[in-house]
Amino acid sequence: MRRRRRINTPEAELDITSFMNLMIVLVPVLLLSLVFSQVRILNLQLPAATQAANNPKDEPKVLELIITQAGFDLNYPAGILLKKFDKTAQGYQFAKLSTYLQDLKLTFQQNKHDKSDIVLLLAPEIDYQTIVSTMDTVRSFKAVVAANLVDAELFPQISLGDAPEAITTESEVQSGMQAETNTGSKP
Repeated sequence: MRRRRRINTPEAELDITSFMNLMIVLVPVLLLSLVFSQVRILNLQLPAATQAANNPKDEPKVLELIITQAGFDLNYPAGILLKKFDKTAQGYQFAKLSTYLQDLKLTFQQNKHDKSDIVLLLAPEIDYQTIVSTMDTVRSFKAVVAANLVDAELFPQISLGDAPEAITTESEVQSGMQAETNTGSKP
């Protein structure tokens, strides 16, 4: 019998130096890009269903902010106008709204009334950026505490809903009248 002799083939070596060089460059780049891309999540709440339909005194008072093309209407309790912020040529008055909400929050705290929720009622024509800017305005404000700039809480529990039809049509009529007076045409 003949013996077969195996031919020894040399084992191939893996040269991973170029791959390692690539990883050395990519890992810091990916880590740096994580710092610049942060995801923000906005938590929304469903409007609270009123359980106490029989006894109106037990119903929670709802703080409402109605957003229309004409501006903001702040209601407390629901349906009763507290303050109106008209839209100017520069746009919505977010700074005045924030200042007023800060005063309102302070009043709630002084009366020992823990209020941290607000309902935003939106007209159908309101754009996304206005909604997000309003949510940021009603959620918190910048305050200086011990020489540091911090976000102080206003009304972080935000619910969304549709504006009442009467308010929506009224704001459309007002914005139409403003457009006519700006163009110089007569009704």
